[in-house]
Amino acid sequence: MAAPRTLSRRPVEPAVPGRFRSLRLFRGFLGEQSDPDGFYALLAGDAVRQIERHVDLAGRTVLDVGGGSGYFTDAFDARGARGLLVEADLGELSGRGGPRPGSLVGDGCRLPLRDAGVDVSFSSNVLEHVPDPGAFIDELVRVTRPGGIVYLAYTLWLSPWGGHETSPWHFLGGAYAARRYARRHGHPPKNRYGTSLFALGAGRVLRLVRSRDDVTVLEARPRYYPRWCGFVVRLPGLRELLTWNLLLILRRES
Repeated sequence: MAAPRTLSRRPVEPAVPGRFRSLRLFRGFLGEQSDPDGFYALLAGDAVRQIERHVDLAGRTVLDVGGGSGYFTDAFDARGARGLLVEADLGELSGRGGPRPGSLVGDGCRLPLRDAGVDVSFSSNVLEHVPDPGAFIDELVRVTRPGGIVYLAYTLWLSPWGGHETSPWHFLGGAYAARRYARRHGHPPKNRYGTSLFALGAGRVLRLVRSRDDVTVLEARPRYYPRWCGFVVRLPGLRELLTWNLLLILRRES
């Protein structure tokens, strides 16, 4: 039996403000497969900076739903928060050698937490993998205290990376893209269209959060672009193609 890998906790990289931020994120994305530690440490640092525009993380309880092996939770801990990670896939949870302390195996649509138990609930690039996004959002809001923050970001289906590893063939249909991937690689894609990957756009989720009377939308904009690009989310149709990754930051009101 092979020896278990040593759990690696790479220091969180600080986010880079201004016009260089988007460039660094894009370069990091291109190197995700060859240097996942570098990319996710960079992305986690950027997410921390986005949240800290609205709340000081020091001393807060932060829930990371679907956070894999804990890159984001590490970043929250580094800012003085009490990080709690819930991940549905034990393999993902153990991806860096073993589950981190303060982690649970659980379903994001049925979180094993009490109502109003955390100060911040966080989810990065999970919603497109959930068959019922409304139930997932309900749970993020339920476990967040009144006055707390909900951070939700996900990849849009009609973005260049909407089909994940089957991209860009998802533009011709998710089922076709999955079949093509299987023919070329000899095995199905990790993200299976209709099972673990869904054609989720911006409009449906924006309507879901804006119809709620228990949250206020603080930010709704493209996650990776400069802040002045927020207007893109206000353009029906075009936002599905141009946003790439939609960022929503909500405040729970009641």
